[in-house]
Amino acid sequence: MSLENTLDNLHRTVTANRFLQLFTAFTRILLAIGFIPPSYKKIIGQPFTVLPDSHPVGHYFNALYQTGFYYEFIGWAQMTAAILLLFPPTAHLGALAFFPIILNIAVLTSSVGFAGTNYITALMLLASTYLVAWDYDRLKPIFFPQRKKNSDRFKYQFLIIPIFFALGGVMFSIMISLLKIGNLQTNIVYLAAILGAVGAVFGLAVALHLRFMRVGELEKFQKTL
Repeated sequence: MSLENTLDNLHRTVTANRFLQLFTAFTRILLAIGFIPPSYKKIIGQPFTVLPDSHPVGHYFNALYQTGFYYEFIGWAQMTAAILLLFPPTAHLGALAFFPIILNIAVLTSSVGFAGTNYITALMLLASTYLVAWDYDRLKPIFFPQRKKNSDRFKYQFLIIPIFFALGGVMFSIMISLLKIGNLQTNIVYLAAILGAVGAVFGLAVALHLRFMRVGELEKFQKTL
């Protein structure tokens, strides 16, 4: 049995459990409520904490507060994730948006020694991970590509693409030298060799990515489990 089929069977069994259904609804609402008050304070421009700059936590949040629009943007991101979590049709999007935000907060609170809060954010991160796993069926194309075919290949692509970008690197080095961009005093031959090599490696990465990129329509089939 493939890994995909194994995960499908496990997910179907877990999500059919009534207790876990209730627990999932509870967790979604709880996390949403947990995000709304701090996000609202950021949106209306109020400081998150009154701790002094002498404290690592106060120093960080006071500096964050001074960023202005970025501070408000974080609030809007948190509020959006919370609202999406509240409604079943968008809960998977809310879980997906919530996860990187709470991951960042959990790492932050542990790094600055935010005593007590670091345990709360760790539990919120665990709950967020659970919610992402709960909506595995909606998010599984992230892990299991379902497009019909790979991208179109062409002859000698692993040679032509690297050469193309290598020549681009050489031309760029000539332009840098002629226009004296950045006041570089490096020998043009040396610069061309370096940028040409970088361009070749970059082109090889592009060719490899193209080789394994999935394209076309999504597969339409039914699996017998």
